[in-house]
Amino acid sequence: MTRKRFWADPYQTELATRVSRVDGERVWLEETIFYAFSGGQESDSGRIAGHLVRLAEKQGMDIVYTLDADHGLRAGDAVAVEIDWPRRYRLMRLHFAAELVLEVICQQMEDAEKIGAHIAEDKARIDFALDQPITPLLADIAAAAQRLIDDDLLIVSAFSDQAAGRRYWELPGFARVPCGGTHLKRSGEVGRIALKRRNIGKGKERVEIYLLD
Repeated sequence: MTRKRFWADPYQTELATRVSRVDGERVWLEETIFYAFSGGQESDSGRIAGHLVRLAEKQGMDIVYTLDADHGLRAGDAVAVEIDWPRRYRLMRLHFAAELVLEVICQQMEDAEKIGAHIAEDKARIDFALDQPITPLLADIAAAAQRLIDDDLLIVSAFSDQAAGRRYWELPGFARVPCGGTHLKRSGEVGRIALKRRNIGKGKERVEIYLLD
């Protein structure tokens, strides 16, 4: 099982570790700081032993990385892992902004059902099954989420089931949410946000989240 250091310290940008397995272009590490796409959050960008990571994928409790075919790595090799920190930090900020918006919507609209999400470097989105337009409530939703951000609250992030790799984040008094992503230390790190509604079909609503700073 790949030891996931990005949960212990999501602000860590470099790691010295060893290769545990190699299969052609695919490489497994003993431990990693390099997040792989999961829960809608895009993978990190970065390098392993100087080689650009082309793809990062979850594989059960492991993570497998695809490098260029000429990487030359073998099991047991010592390697340095480096991630693109500006990208990771924007993903963390947008991820938590989207989680806050999702919880505000679910608390204000009991019939809203999340049906999809995606967190990229430029924006995040959440899709809902909803029979009514969300536009009239969007300003209030944005204001409620922004208040939680501006309060600069401590974000608790921990295991609910360590053996199964299940984690959660929590703002005490607001919500406790299952999530295995990388999380900020405080809500204030998100900064200013803006929301936009997109029409994606009858009975569906999309809310896009943008960072303004």
